[in-house]
Amino acid sequence: MSASPQPASPLPLFERRPDMGARAMSRVLGNYLRALRENSGCSPATAGAHIRAHASKISRMETAHVSLKARDVDELLQLYGVDDAERAEIAQLVQRSAKPDWWQSYGEVVPDWLQQLIGLERDAHLVRTYETQFVPGLLQTEDYARAVVQSGHRLAPPQENAKRVALRLERQRRMTEPGAPVLWALVDEGVLHRPVGGPAVMRAQLRHLLDMLRRPGVRLQIASYTASAAATPGTAVTYLRFGQGFLPDMVYLEHMTSAVYLDRLDDVDHYRAALDELSALAATPAASRVLLEQALQRYQ
Repeated sequence: MSASPQPASPLPLFERRPDMGARAMSRVLGNYLRALRENSGCSPATAGAHIRAHASKISRMETAHVSLKARDVDELLQLYGVDDAERAEIAQLVQRSAKPDWWQSYGEVVPDWLQQLIGLERDAHLVRTYETQFVPGLLQTEDYARAVVQSGHRLAPPQENAKRVALRLERQRRMTEPGAPVLWALVDEGVLHRPVGGPAVMRAQLRHLLDMLRRPGVRLQIASYTASAAATPGTAVTYLRFGQGFLPDMVYLEHMTSAVYLDRLDDVDHYRAALDELSALAATPAASRVLLEQALQRYQ
């Protein structure tokens, strides 16, 4: 085993963020387990054998793709040379990370591929989003959200779609709580001309966006046709930036029935650069207000 210093304990971070969500806790603990294993020179296969499991389970634990079990974590911490006092504190955190998250009460309307985004967005420092088809979900009015949900789930029972709308509104509410991340939204100009839900719904939605421009925790820019033609990520993107020493930044790309999460530094840097370039070309918040007001006039 290597004699190099142990990776920094995550305990101070948990003390600073006592309200951290279960999903974020699992990822922080998983990152710590990976750092400890790599620091000790232990392979996934060796670590897996130590807890009577396959190497793939170690990978899933370290990436928070499986719920952490207190016994497994404690045995791994022993293997990696963590002292008794820290192991006891980590055990309590593992129990907290296993508790149901708030969104789990919405049941089947939260598909597996969406859970990580919902579980992590509230713990981010900054949420950047670029939308090409619709107003970003975190900025939608209830009626607009209902129209979007209905268009994507036309065969679903009404009560199921009602839960999807309620989930979206609850995500919005949580983004207004103290300590919530800043929301930086880039919206393609075409979204303003797409009459989702009809003229009355669009009027209310555009007025809502104008109100959002006044919010201190929201930055909203309209990407004109010219801007999006010159620089675009090519698809809708959600970029989660976390505080230093918390979690690596993450990119979320959603498809109709699945999603892709990227956290490799090269991938994340690529999307951040694309968003930076488009932001530089998009209308400023003040100019975006003018574009929104002009669009509003068309729905009168």
